[in-house]
This record gives sequence, C-alpha cells and structure tokens, in this order.
Amino acid sequence: MPYPKIRFTVAVVAAIFAQLCHASTLELPPPPPPADIPTPGPQTDAPYQPTPIVPGGIVIPLYPPDSPHLDPSRIHEAETYGSYSPPHLGYIVNIHNPSIEFHAANGALNTGATVILAAGGGHNNLNIVGEGSLLVPFFTQNGINAVLLRNRLRSDGYKPTTHGVHDAQQAIKLVRAHAKHWNLDTNKIGILGFSAGAELAARAGLQYEAFDAAENKPDNPLASISSRPDFIGSVYPGPSPFAFGKSADIPRDAPPVFFASPGWGDWIHAIWATEHFTALLEDGVPNCELHIYARGVHPGDRSQASQAPATAGLSSRDGVAFGKWQDRYLHWLDDLGFLQKPGAETQAARDTAANLDRPDRISKYREIKR
Repeated sequence: MPYPKIRFTVAVVAAIFAQLCHASTLELPPPPPPADIPTPGPQTDAPYQPTPIVPGGIVIPLYPPDSPHLDPSRIHEAETYGSYSPPHLGYIVNIHNPSIEFHAANGALNTGATVILAAGGGHNNLNIVGEGSLLVPFFTQNGINAVLLRNRLRSDGYKPTTHGVHDAQQAIKLVRAHAKHWNLDTNKIGILGFSAGAELAARAGLQYEAFDAAENKPDNPLASISSRPDFIGSVYPGPSPFAFGKSADIPRDAPPVFFASPGWGDWIHAIWATEHFTALLEDGVPNCELHIYARGVHPGDRSQASQAPATAGLSSRDGVAFGKWQDRYLHWLDDLGFLQKPGAETQAARDTAANLDRPDRISKYREIKR
C-alpha cells in the first residue's frame, strides 16, 4: 500500500519546512569591534615613549631626555589620541616628547629616497592619520621610505615657528643619521607638509643653516649632520615666511619645492602656495613646481554642492583632479632623479650646484624695456 510512503514523505517535507522557518528567525551575532586601534603608551615618571601608529614602525624620540629643546616638567606626559570617526584614531595632541616613526620601503623597490610626513591640524592637533599614516603604504609601495613626524603643537604651549620648525629640522637630521641602518640615500631625504605641517616644511627649507650652526656643539652626536632637506612637498600650505607681503632670505642651495592646492574653493591656501612659489621662482631656485587645481576645498571646510568633499591626504575627492596630486608629486620626484637607484646623483643636485652663483633675476626683469 502506498499510503505509508506518502505519510512519510509529507512528514519529511514538513520537518524540513519547519527547520527553514526556524532558521529564518535566527539572527547573526554582532561582528566584533575593530581590532588593533592604536593607543598611546603608558604614562610613567620616565620620559614618555611614543608607540607606533602603523604596525611595524620604528619610533625614536627626536631629542635625548636632557635636551634643552624639551620641557623637563612635561616630557613624561602621555600623548592624547582623538578621533573624527570613533573609535578610529584621527589626531594626536599633548605631544611633549616629539618623535619620528620610520617605515622602510619595499626592499626590492627601495630607491633610498625618504619622505618625512608633517601633518596639519592648525597647530592645534596633529592629523596623524589622514595626512600621515594613510600615506605610508602609498610611499613604501613606490620604493620610498616613509617617516611620520610627531611635532609639538601651539595648543600645548609651543611656538610653531620655533619649536615646531626645530622638530622638523631635527627629524631631518635624525633620519639622515640613521641612513646606513635603514638603507637610505643621504642625498634623497625630504619633507612633505600639509597645511600647518607645510609651514614647518617651508621654514625647514629656508633656515637650515642657522639651525645647524646653533646645534654644532661638542656634545651633540648630530652636530655634523645637515638638516637641509633635499626636496620639499607643500600641500594646501599655511602661510610661509613670504605671506602677507613679507620677505625672507633664500639660501643659494635652497631645495626644490612641489606645491599643490585647490584654487577657488581653498583660495587662501592657494595664495600662500603661490606667494611661496613666486618668491622661489623670482630668486631662481631650480625645479620648483606649482599645481593649483580648479576644484577642491581645504580639509575640514564645509564643502559646497559643486565642490569635492573636504577630505585630507590621498582621498579621491569624488574623482576631481586634485584627488590625484600625489601622482604629480611622484612624477616630480622621478623627474628630478629622486627615484633612481640609491647612490646616483640626482638631477636636482646637479641643477642646484650649477645655480649657486645665479644672477639677480628681478633686477634683470625690471631692466627689460617694454
């Protein structure tokens, strides 16, 4: 008789249907929270030891604990980490033991070139992620060693034009001092600054002779090491020493500078970039390059409907041209010979040496008859 088989089949189908209905009511457990979010090191009575922002980083304080550059009453204080998008790290404040964090380039691609990343933040905080850590893989994958600079801030009681600039200059010295350990080319060490960080980079590219003279002391192991950057990047920069109609001495061997900024949507930073570029161009500093982009705004500014998002660093910015400034920067470095094999003389070095006795261009310009 077929009826038992029918009853059995119906029972099986019913059981399967019941299981499916039960499964549809189950909910997945929530995903785990983000892992490996950077946290500050512990605060002790000893000088604070910064911890890496990017895994694998080598962190070295800029100065010895007894350095006159430091405030001994605050050197033990731990850094404070802040977020624009919790729980992820966005910025750092309360920096009293400034440092560098080194990340080596891909070994097979290493050009020996090194970029020190000086983040912005209006001297009130250090945008160490958007204008720092997120750029590390971009550079290391292109054969360029990357260094994160943690410099002191105005919001913590320091002066950007002295303490901040000295931190940038000391970082250049310290990186150059470790060139042998890290397989770097001592003639291909530069600094890339964003906004307030570009202010530090600008002065580092003008005031290295004075800093080196002041640091030339018998007890300073870095006394004989130059703080002159071999190249500078200045992205949507803050005011340079040439802003607001001011002037500044330009060394004969001033390094080349790459400028990039949105124009109309970030007009004040575009003006500051243009003023600095014009001063170097008029003086005859070789190989400076300026990019003012039609669209884009400054990070943190309220973006207009017709403008790209107000993001920092390498963000795509909805595909506008300014979102590719980093490609132009690599082309510039390559054009000047910084992406050659380590040890090869760069085009930038040859051009600088050939123009040490350059004539006064402005006087000649004014003599031109119209």
